[in-house]
Amino acid sequence: MLEETDKDIILNKLLTYFPGKIVRKDLTKRIKEGANVPIYVLEYLLGMYCSSQDEKVIEEGVHNVKNILAKNYVRPDEAQKIISKLRETGSYTVIDKVSVKLNYKNDTYEAEFSNLGLRGVPVSHTYPLKYERLLSGGIWCIVQMEYYYNEGDKRRVPFIVHKLTPIQMPRIDVDEIKAARGEFTDKEWIDVILRSTGMEPDNFSNREKWLHLARLIPLVENNYNFCELGPRGTGKSHIYKEISPNSVLVSGGQTTVANLFYNMASKQIGLVGMWDCVAFDEVAGITFKDKDGVQIMKDYMASGSFARGKEEKNASASFAFIGNINQSVDVLLKTSNLFEPFPEVMGMDTAFLDRMHCYLPGWEIPKYRPEYFTDNYGFITDYFAEIMRELRKISYGDAYNKYFKLGNQLNQRDAIAVKKTVSGMIKLIHPDGNYTKENVEKILRFALEMRRRVKEQLKKIGGMEFYDVNFSYIDLETFNEEYVPVPEQGGGNLIPEGMGKPGHVYHVSRGKSGMIGVFKLETQMTAGNGKFERTGLGSNSAAKESVDTAYKYLKANSKSISGNISIETKDYLVNVQDLNGIGMTTSLTLSTVIAICSVALNKPPISSMVILGDISIGGTLIKVDELANTLQVCLDSGAKKVILPLTSASDLGTVPPELVGAFNLIFYKSAEDAVFKALGVE
Repeated sequence: MLEETDKDIILNKLLTYFPGKIVRKDLTKRIKEGANVPIYVLEYLLGMYCSSQDEKVIEEGVHNVKNILAKNYVRPDEAQKIISKLRETGSYTVIDKVSVKLNYKNDTYEAEFSNLGLRGVPVSHTYPLKYERLLSGGIWCIVQMEYYYNEGDKRRVPFIVHKLTPIQMPRIDVDEIKAARGEFTDKEWIDVILRSTGMEPDNFSNREKWLHLARLIPLVENNYNFCELGPRGTGKSHIYKEISPNSVLVSGGQTTVANLFYNMASKQIGLVGMWDCVAFDEVAGITFKDKDGVQIMKDYMASGSFARGKEEKNASASFAFIGNINQSVDVLLKTSNLFEPFPEVMGMDTAFLDRMHCYLPGWEIPKYRPEYFTDNYGFITDYFAEIMRELRKISYGDAYNKYFKLGNQLNQRDAIAVKKTVSGMIKLIHPDGNYTKENVEKILRFALEMRRRVKEQLKKIGGMEFYDVNFSYIDLETFNEEYVPVPEQGGGNLIPEGMGKPGHVYHVSRGKSGMIGVFKLETQMTAGNGKFERTGLGSNSAAKESVDTAYKYLKANSKSISGNISIETKDYLVNVQDLNGIGMTTSLTLSTVIAICSVALNKPPISSMVILGDISIGGTLIKVDELANTLQVCLDSGAKKVILPLTSASDLGTVPPELVGAFNLIFYKSAEDAVFKALGVE
């Protein structure tokens, strides 16, 4: 926990530079638990009545806020009771979400009350002109209403809006925020931002703080495509539902192009034109009624524009795709890909997924417990939302150009994604534009990782089209090139560096699932009478036959390899492991021959080696299918040397030169030649 003096320092700075714009977040919690209203509505009221450090004033303020909510907040099930009170008393103040439409037949503006259930209520033209959000989706308001029934005009609605006060902060001066930011250290400012979202930063690691910050990027960056998949209970939808009145959460389910983009019948723009961020909750359930829905979404995600009819429309809303991963990440990486929870029409469409600027690893954020929510001071939510909205007008995407350039494995789409993430994180941490080279480097590494996670999964789904995943950046001062990994890609450890044990070999080929993966063979030899056993193959008869073929081949040909290989006086046991969990391969004959020879001669294979290809019972070489994809798996798994059949040499033209250059390629022209080269025998 922070020392008391440190908390006081932050609080004193907030009181000095942001007077009347902060609130104690435990007060929000206390009232939120008993009132189903958005946090920004609560904090608007708390800012009015509890803007003090005096406990007595705070308690009175909380009491007032509770009374106001109990008396004036409209619950949908009590709408008729409120309407009745309005009729009986003649006037009543309500808190409700209000939207306004122009009735062009009567040339009047009419209000619609969400919870109260009233429509067609006349409202002065001054309100929609002053508060445009009333016309685009509606905003929460405190409304003083009156009731007047005119016997002479029964068609006239008896409800009158006397005064309408949006629950929104007035426009802010972003220059004041930039000036005040310089008075806080980086750590202090990050803690203030996180507390403003309701989180207690003292209970999170630095990495977890940054992941929480990244959830805010769609709110500060225009046309940002964000994805977060992870376990339940980690607050994925909290930001978009509660923290900003400028974002809308679309619950998983059927949606339409008209609702999301443009209604051609009413000529009204959809959600992307009304909100700063459109978040899709439970991505697994997203479906479009329209066949062209995903295509239009792809166009918008790439360019910020979409065509409907003869018109092309532009909008700046960001997309946030959030959902649950029900398996462990390790299992998902081995058996499928990290986009697996998406519906098939999106999850297998590489063009759609390639438009994601950031994939946040939601599994790294701990499941929320009570102590993760703060009791300290942060910005009033609506003020914070307005800060984020103002920051959308500036960009820091070129912040790293002064110090670094991106490596050559990033294409144009990768570079755009990295720039947008860099811009978003700098806006959140350094909104004043004052940052050092070290600040930018840390943010750049983070941005590269978030984009690489997208690319790694695209490689799994789309193959060699997305082979260039080794993202890096180059220091313009020292010309050092730094590569940025993604933590969950543990593949580099599958094939360890250094000399292995005799009888231990690695083989890469296609498994039962159709995916390419790594298989490890471990072989034991004991004195005996020529018995042969194999384990780890389950009920896969084709795999068993492939291993048995190797033993038969050695029985007939071992003397041509070495007179020291004894088949009749030794027993052999071969165990095969499927290291990626993709289902057992059936191409194990050559690997088994090399493994048995290795243990029989007590000679380990050459270091960091993998075996590709196979042989038939007669010794005919079987070339490697999809050589480029297979070599990419070798690289990802840590291989440095690759033994492959001479018959595959003609396919090297299909492999990117950078990939070919990553290995020491060793060709074999027969099974015996493969054994000699794999064991380093001249």
